[in-house]
Amino acid sequence: MTLGNSLLVPFKLNFTILIIFLHYLLATASLCRNYCNNIPINYPFGIDDGCGAPQFRRMLNCSATDLFFLTPSGSYKVQTIDYNKKTVVLFDPSMSTCSILQPHHDFVMTDIQSAIIPPSPDTVFVLMNCSIDSPVLNHYRSLCFNFSGHSCDELYASCTSFKLFHILSNTTPPCCFTTYGTVKFMSMNILDCTHYTSVYNVDALKGVGPLDWLYGIKLSYSLPDLGCVRCAKSGGTCGFDVETEAFVCICSPTNNATRDCGGAINGGKSYGAPNSLLGVFVLFLRAIFSL
Repeated sequence: MTLGNSLLVPFKLNFTILIIFLHYLLATASLCRNYCNNIPINYPFGIDDGCGAPQFRRMLNCSATDLFFLTPSGSYKVQTIDYNKKTVVLFDPSMSTCSILQPHHDFVMTDIQSAIIPPSPDTVFVLMNCSIDSPVLNHYRSLCFNFSGHSCDELYASCTSFKLFHILSNTTPPCCFTTYGTVKFMSMNILDCTHYTSVYNVDALKGVGPLDWLYGIKLSYSLPDLGCVRCAKSGGTCGFDVETEAFVCICSPTNNATRDCGGAINGGKSYGAPNSLLGVFVLFLRAIFSL
């Protein structure tokens, strides 16, 4: 072996180790994506299977341009997620607003969605152009309530799209301000109202005209306490086993732990896995300088 070749051996070995390390970084980074475009994705949500809490599995879908919340009735664009207030604001592109009138459809959630991430108490569903035979105007009229002093007359008079109801009937068609519980148990056909819209943050809309209402659906979720704080502090990512849905702390592409990354488990054996990528980098440097 020449002198030149002998000098190249450590270099090639170092380069090989560097490639392995970079591969590890990329693989770890791709385990659980923490952003969808400009919206952060944190626990309990996940856009990759096995990430987040299993109760929220497959509720979000990340496209090239938007994040969507999936329900049996369709895909709803996620506008914001507030992890401090534990709220998610959705916009339904098929929903009527002050500027556009859309054919009515039902907003349907699964039973588990209704239980753990229902529309918030300050989200009001507005049923419009209702028949005089509508259940909410007769036997179930108690389901309608006063919404911050606003009225049907104000709604139909203020919004360009809703003025059509007044023009066609030459009167003020009945409307109903109600909660998600009403549309959950009665479809729009049963309610006998032709259109609906929804408004959130209604507590702040007293004295504010319909043109300036916040149109959309705000969901309020509960956070399952499965030990995620401990996992995150150890440098791991909170997730779950895709088969059993049991909680796991994701430490690396091959190492998972039941609690934290201080003792990762692989094939039933405990490893003293590095708590973060910084720890792996330190090991890499030690390997380089020991050659």
